[in-house]
Amino acid sequence: MSPNPLLRQSTPVVAAILCLSALALAYLPGQPPQDGGDGGTGTDSGPAPTMSGAFATADSNGSMIAVTGLDVTGASLLYLVDTESKQLAVYQATGGSRSMQGIKLVGARRIDLDLQLDGFNDQSEYTYKELEKEFASQGAPSPR
Repeated sequence: MSPNPLLRQSTPVVAAILCLSALALAYLPGQPPQDGGDGGTGTDSGPAPTMSGAFATADSNGSMIAVTGLDVTGASLLYLVDTESKQLAVYQATGGSRSMQGIKLVGARRIDLDLQLDGFNDQSEYTYKELEKEFASQGAPSPR
């Protein structure tokens, strides 16, 4: 049985969004030590970085994929992908005092042409075309 074409087309998008979320989480600023001291280093160079209790979640309903996470400032991000119309939208929500609370559209774009690229800003050892040519020379069927 062959996989659902919609699922096969949306898998790279989900992977890219999850990678972006992971990168955002990796670059969160550290929390200061709870004791307010110098972290036991004996110097006054500032607090030692610690890991944040950040997380990301994802869910889908067959036509929409939603991924949440945190950006480097600690604001919440929401990535929405419409797998039917091939649209991506990114929102940022901020909390805190009433005057600081809000939600804004960070960016949006159609991604249907993006999903047709063989590569873009690809630093892989081999390009898609090179791999396709190598597999074809070994008798493997073309994926297209």
